[in-house]
Amino acid sequence: MKIEKVSFDGNKNTLEVNDKIFTNKINKKLISEILYKNIANFKGRKSKTKQKNEIVGSTSKIYAQKGTGNARHASRKAPIFVGGGVAHGPKGQNAYKKRKLNKKEKKLGLSSIITEKNNNKDLIIFNDFQKTILKTKEMFSFLKKIDATNSIIILDKSSLDKVGRSLKNIPDIKVSEIGNLAIYDLLKYKKVIFTETSIKELEKRLSWLQRQIYTIK
Repeated sequence: MKIEKVSFDGNKNTLEVNDKIFTNKINKKLISEILYKNIANFKGRKSKTKQKNEIVGSTSKIYAQKGTGNARHASRKAPIFVGGGVAHGPKGQNAYKKRKLNKKEKKLGLSSIITEKNNNKDLIIFNDFQKTILKTKEMFSFLKKIDATNSIIILDKSSLDKVGRSLKNIPDIKVSEIGNLAIYDLLKYKKVIFTETSIKELEKRLSWLQRQIYTIK
């Protein structure tokens, strides 16, 4: 299939792409699962309290087991004492298991989102940038002209070196290299922009879709 391609000068052309990637079945349940796992894995769980076994101090008994009339206690590390461990407190990041996301799920989810963006006319392909653009104002003016002021721009390494700096300080614009593409970012921004080279690299990553289509229920 063919997708419209835009140059920095405003000229329009078409680019031949793999239709199995850009017209795949949209699996919203799978996208939801991927998003849930991504958010859960990157959630900051830095809070941590010391358990009883982590308290440093004497392990000797406070007083004799019998004969005092008081309740039986071991050391002052118990949670009921000031300075003792905390019962059922937060245990920090290492106490939580990472939710596994296999490669097929990720690739199918990626293809589903790209298909949906394409169907909604929110997918834009740029020509590879041939010249260096340093002025943010110039880049913002171009994005405004094509109605892409809320976008994630996925660049190949060559284009990133040429225009990455001019895109840094524009609000609601995120720049990502094709190797660091995240599904969360594709959903967060309204428009998804690729360069000609980065879209070809994406096709290579999803090349197994050309041979077979897996469905995850």
